[in-house]
Amino acid sequence: MEKLIINGGKPLNGDIEISGAKNAAVAILPAAIMASKGICVIDNIPQISDTECIERIIHSLGAKVKRDKNTVTIDSTTINNNDANTEDVRRMRASYYLIGALLGRFKKARVEMPGGCSIGVRPIDQHIKGFEALGAKVTIEHGAVVVEADELVGTNIYFDVVSVGATINVMLAAALAEGKTVLENAAKEPHVVDVANFLNTMGADIKGTGTDVIKINGVKELSGCNYSVIPDQIEAGTYMIAVAACGGKININNVIPKHLESITAKLVEMGVDISENGDSITVERTGEIRGVNVKTLPYPGFPTDLQQPMTTLLSIAKGRSIVNESIWESRYKHVDELKKMGANISVKNNLAIIEGVQNLSGARVRATDLRAGAAMVIAGLIANGVTEVTNIEHIDRGYPFIEKKFNALGANITREIDN
Repeated sequence: MEKLIINGGKPLNGDIEISGAKNAAVAILPAAIMASKGICVIDNIPQISDTECIERIIHSLGAKVKRDKNTVTIDSTTINNNDANTEDVRRMRASYYLIGALLGRFKKARVEMPGGCSIGVRPIDQHIKGFEALGAKVTIEHGAVVVEADELVGTNIYFDVVSVGATINVMLAAALAEGKTVLENAAKEPHVVDVANFLNTMGADIKGTGTDVIKINGVKELSGCNYSVIPDQIEAGTYMIAVAACGGKININNVIPKHLESITAKLVEMGVDISENGDSITVERTGEIRGVNVKTLPYPGFPTDLQQPMTTLLSIAKGRSIVNESIWESRYKHVDELKKMGANISVKNNLAIIEGVQNLSGARVRATDLRAGAAMVIAGLIANGVTEVTNIEHIDRGYPFIEKKFNALGANITREIDN
């Protein structure tokens, strides 16, 4: 096990390059196995443990997978197995995209129940509803999801709740279904659009992504292609929040500013200066920051994946702030860790009431999940003294080279073995 040692109290200055979007990459990689001919060459894949995990799973199914830094090449014509049952499958949530991908191409799949961060109940009932509407039989056998269909036939599907995972998973299966599928109350997140764009580059016919109605005309087969994943809005937002917390001025490159509008709006409201320049943004904080109220919502609202880093920032903002976590019911586990550092936060149900304090103090804390880990790194960066962040395997799931990127901005972070 490793830990991060952070010497806090240093402003952040300089330039940083944002990696490819984790949430897009972990769906695009499984989608690549739907190509029955040709090879997929996918660029801007982030070098994180989650993408490496997906690559090993795809290889275990019989595909040929090769990585060269941020480029992954997948030849799925050699796949000879539709049973995904490795430890990697059980380790990560996004492995459920294998269900839709395998069902679409082979009309059957067996995938172990997915794992991932413990941030509340995350059922796959909307996924199952969609697969069954397309004509598949779905059963749970010995801890695995088993799906099978003689044929998949397009239909109208209305999701009971807005679900990114269900939207993408059903879209994967429907891309190779017979006829037209309409997904209503669909998720609109940028990575949903990116997965659809990837499928369309492979030969799919998908329209309407980015709205709540997606129309899919099924095609007979998909082919390999060249594609580049969009920048990671959550990684970009994390560094925006970090400089707002620490002070300083950074240029964040390789971003799509429109994807960051909800984060930008809140930081500006707090007193942070932000300017856009093409595919980069400049974030500067010189004076004090003010408390604000934040409610997490599906895109284009404030993303739940940035609630925990934002809570850290608000812990040192002037006045009272209220955070309303409307997406996941167990996403305040980081609060107890922040309290160890002197934060004044009380949680009741889905609300966190934050009274800003002048500063935080270094302490030994743990990353309870991926985004909570980013929150604790930011807490360490603004704290007086030394902070140790343990359980950083969570952080490595979604943030490439986090200590190197922060150190290039003037931070002081080292990675050590945690004895």
